[in-house]
Formats: sequence, structure tokens, C-alpha cells
Amino acid sequence: MHFTKKNPSEKRIELKNKLKKQKILRFPGAYNPLTSKLISQIGFDGVYISGAVMANDLGIPDIGITTLGEVSYRANQISRSTDLPSIVDADTGFGDCFKTIRTFEKFGLTGCHIEDQIDQKRCGHLDNKEIIPLKEMVKKIKTAVQSKNDNNFLIIARTDANSVEGIEKTINRIKAYEDAGADMIFPEAMKDEKEFEIIRKNSKTFLLANMTEFGKTKLLSAKQLEKLGYDIVIYPVTTQRLAMKSVEDGLRAIIRDGHQNNILDKMQTRKRLYELVEYEKYNTLDNKITDFKIEENNWFMSTDIKKGLLGIVVDETTISQVMPDINSLTYRGYAVQD
Repeated sequence: MHFTKKNPSEKRIELKNKLKKQKILRFPGAYNPLTSKLISQIGFDGVYISGAVMANDLGIPDIGITTLGEVSYRANQISRSTDLPSIVDADTGFGDCFKTIRTFEKFGLTGCHIEDQIDQKRCGHLDNKEIIPLKEMVKKIKTAVQSKNDNNFLIIARTDANSVEGIEKTINRIKAYEDAGADMIFPEAMKDEKEFEIIRKNSKTFLLANMTEFGKTKLLSAKQLEKLGYDIVIYPVTTQRLAMKSVEDGLRAIIRDGHQNNILDKMQTRKRLYELVEYEKYNTLDNKITDFKIEENNWFMSTDIKKGLLGIVVDETTISQVMPDINSLTYRGYAVQD
């Protein structure tokens, strides 16, 4: 239960309408539902779910090892936690574009992108990539388009051709992908403003720009990209990089100092965390499980202990799980009514 108001169909329609306004939309990457809540609260336009980030989160490289099941499960968790539209990285289509599109539609995503690398793919900003023949990719796009149940679900065609074949053949692929029915084009690893501009001049549909750090692309502002005619900008790995740098620095401080007192100011407070997960809103349930208020200047949550199972607390936090799919609440795996 995330107290969201929009269903997947509404989010898809809203994104389509916003794209028509020709104002660039900013989609930071979310590596978990908590991050997607923060993205929404800060005021971004959408959430991006990166395949590279998904692989990193599993402790493996982005080389086509992750499965549709792994990616769709996590993407569903992220997308349902926010009213913002969510776009997911579908890699090369997981070997079955029909199944991939139907799965992401069923799991509430707003759109996905499929790339023209071989199945043994790699990060789009590494050298020595290999891409499939143009006709093979066109077939994938046509299959994806025909697989949609909701016409507003976005099919985004990503091309990695620029690093492999150059800008001219990239343009040829883009035109073919548009003719095949792609709703949006994602030209990967553009080097600078000039290349972004060339693509815009030779494309007739919506365009997505990737502003990933430490790659082949010059980092441009959202305003610059909007002036170049781009419709969506993604920051795919940014939040994970920020988080992991902070985690690494913090762990090194603890092993050095033997305690975390010197890094408390680097941490999100308990109060801020509970605000983000909307802890107090769960007081509105018929069976109250969090009858408390978050107090200012207090590291710990105060609780009003109830009778029975719901009154058991550990570390001053009620342990429970909300299961929206079956309209149920559990405590340590037990149904609340038990």
C-alpha cells in the first residue's frame, strides 16, 4: 500500500499528453521503491529503471545476465510505489519481445526500451559493442508494437549504432525503427551537442537523451537538451552512484573509528525516513498498526502500544507487512486477524 492515486493506464495517458507539450521531462533512475518515492516528492517528471542498475544491485555486471523475471519483479515494485510514469530498460527483449511487453504492461510500467545490441550485450558506454542486423531489430520493434494491449504503452527503440557504425548508419537505423512503429527513439552514446542535434534533425518522433556519468556523452543540462529538441532525459545510475559512494565512505569511517558518531550528519534521520515512507498515513487503516506521531528532534519513534499481536514492538518499530494484492496485513508472516 503506497497511497498512490493513479492506475497504470492513467499514468500512460498522462505521459503521452505531457510529451505533446514539447517540454523536456526528467527521469532519474530508481534502484528501489524508496528512491522512487523520493524522486516523486522532490518534483521530477518520471522514474527510470535501469538494467545496468538492476544488475549492479544483484552484484553482477550489465552483460545480459539478468532475466525478465528479475527485472519485471523489481520494476513492478518500483512503479507501483509512485504516481509518476515509470520507464524500464528491457535490454535486448529477453529473447521474447511479445512476452516482455505483455509482462511489463501487466506489471504497471508506462513504457520500456529495447536495444539493438546482441543478446550478450554490454553497457552502452563501453567499447567493442556488437549490434544485430537492422532487419532483425525492425522485426523486434514490430513484434513489440503488435504485442501492446494498451496503445499508450511506450515502445522505445534504443540504438547503439553510433559507437559501432557511426552517425550516418545510426540515422538509417533510427528512420527504420520509426517506420517500424517505435513511439520514441533512444540514441545511445551521443558524444556532444552536435550529434544530438544531427539526430533531432533526422528524426520525426520523440527522443530520449541519456545523461549517464563517466561515459562517452558530454553532460548537458535539461534546458540545453530541451533546446536541442529532446523530450525525455534520463539519469540512470546517478542515485545508485550517490548512494554507494555514501555507503562506502560511511563504512570506511566505522571500520577506522570503531563507531558512527562522526558520520551521523551524513545519514538520513529516522524522522525523515518515516516521512518518506508515509508511516503516519497507515493510521487510517481500520486495524491501526502505527498509532503514533513522529516527534521533532527525536531520533526514535514514540509508539502507543496496543493489546495483542499488534502491540508487539521490536526496536521501537512495529513489524508488519502490507499486502495490497490480497488486501491483507501480516505480522511476522501471520494474518492480522490471527
